[in-house]
Amino acid sequence: MNLLHLDSSILGANSVSRQLSAAVVDRLRGPGVDVVTRDLVATPPAHLTGTYLAGQSADVQHDQALQEDLALGGTLLAEFLAADVIVIGVALYNFTVPSQLKAWVDRILIAGQTFRYTEQGAEGLAGGKRVILTIARGGIYSPGSPHAAFEHAETYLRAVFGFIGIRDLDVVVAEGLAIGPDQRAAAVTAALAGIAALPA
Repeated sequence: MNLLHLDSSILGANSVSRQLSAAVVDRLRGPGVDVVTRDLVATPPAHLTGTYLAGQSADVQHDQALQEDLALGGTLLAEFLAADVIVIGVALYNFTVPSQLKAWVDRILIAGQTFRYTEQGAEGLAGGKRVILTIARGGIYSPGSPHAAFEHAETYLRAVFGFIGIRDLDVVVAEGLAIGPDQRAAAVTAALAGIAALPA
């Protein structure tokens, strides 16, 4: 089994989403499991540009920076396509995913590779993969809370993966982390218990 482990928090060792994603990987790691780890903060994909999109044509002259960017995009897509399981540590920044994670998403949503358009509409081509999200939120954004409508990380990623054919996601959330140390500790403990209950 190939497991792709992504982290997107800028907080390093202080990151709860990183702590939780590592716990998921530890739970799934075993004989026959090959893990590829990518820190999207340490090595962030560039944001998409018109030059990048045009550079995917063989008719365009490539400077060194564009060659490197295209090579990285190809690597990110290949890692995703090869993975049976994708574990993503997701920080919630200003109500959505970190821009580094959005840049990664832009490199894997590729027409003809992970989806295609048909006369009946878009069709996902990446089904059969397992995606596990570990999400850390400073506030409370769960369904039924006053700020539930502000949550655009889990909802965004569910839409992204659903679009390419992956509809059943495992999601572990620790929220209210900025409210105080007791709430933070309780949220992390509950999230770790949720991870321990995930099917291996």
